[in-house]
Amino acid sequence: MDTRRILTNGAAVCFGAALLYSAISAAVPAGSKAKALEVTIHEWSVPTANSGPHDPAVAPDGSLWWTGQLSNRLGRLDPATGMMREYPLKTPNTGPHGLAFDRDGNVWFTGNYSGLIGKLDPRTGSVTEYKMPDPRASDPHTPVFDQQGMLWFTAEGSNFVGRLDPHTGRVDLKRVPTEDASPYGMVITSKGVPIFCEFGTNKLAKIDPKTMEITEIKLPGDGTRPRRIAITKDDTIYFTDYEQGRLGRFNPATGEVKFWPSPGGAQSSPYGITVTPDGMVWYSEAGVLPKNTIVRFDPKTETFASTTIPSGGGVVRNMVATPDGRVYIACSGVNKVGVVMANQARVNETPSHS
Repeated sequence: MDTRRILTNGAAVCFGAALLYSAISAAVPAGSKAKALEVTIHEWSVPTANSGPHDPAVAPDGSLWWTGQLSNRLGRLDPATGMMREYPLKTPNTGPHGLAFDRDGNVWFTGNYSGLIGKLDPRTGSVTEYKMPDPRASDPHTPVFDQQGMLWFTAEGSNFVGRLDPHTGRVDLKRVPTEDASPYGMVITSKGVPIFCEFGTNKLAKIDPKTMEITEIKLPGDGTRPRRIAITKDDTIYFTDYEQGRLGRFNPATGEVKFWPSPGGAQSSPYGITVTPDGMVWYSEAGVLPKNTIVRFDPKTETFASTTIPSGGGVVRNMVATPDGRVYIACSGVNKVGVVMANQARVNETPSHS
């Protein structure tokens, strides 16, 4: 068993954990039309047991961060060394969910159980909290920064979207027009327009960044349920149709919507999604058991490649692409975080030792 150094509350400790390594070209789920995806997947167990790592994020220095939703901590991994550090949060049972980084390298997180947005300074470990001005907005969900440095976010169960000004701490909220819409994943276009999924219905929606007026976009099919969302350099939107096992594409310029059946089938529950700099669309299939899959879609050829996650994944709720084309994942049900790479890429396979 590999031993690597982990910083917990600022102290270095030894932590014996399996580094699951797999250069895989695994069998694709039965009935899939996808070819085998040849990638390298590294997975690391996070320090705190039963942490439920939720959303991953890429820091400006390239490190992988995650939210420990059940452990009330944020975590950082240096994939090159295996070094980990965890940061305890200020409010008990914050329920950290999503992550975003500002231009100064501060980590912003949504307090999904506590009706707040938090900012962690990774240099000092200090946390600043911003409570929701309306107590009904109890569950901030997905945060994302726009080009002006404003933080936008969804609040799923309470049916709000919001905007936080980091300079003043002001939070503005807007109710989503459709009741029980469950605003979920969110992205920002190149023009600074937030677009989000309405997971509770068959709609996407966009927000006017000046007025916060919401325009809803109805998707074909009453059973369509967009959950997570990703955006390309040319503002093409891809989303996972969790309910019907499909990958969707929306062109904001033309309004065109197109769907493809996911390789794992109608019950595959596509979930976390991202786009790498080369334009490839990556997502996970949470309903493929006993092991979730990683799927890559090539928009140019409209073809899929798929493989299983070595640990099983335990539901990859979100994923994020790095500037150099890697994909970071958080495997919530198995208490791990991971990196997915093309086989020619490598990370340091020898962790740091104390």
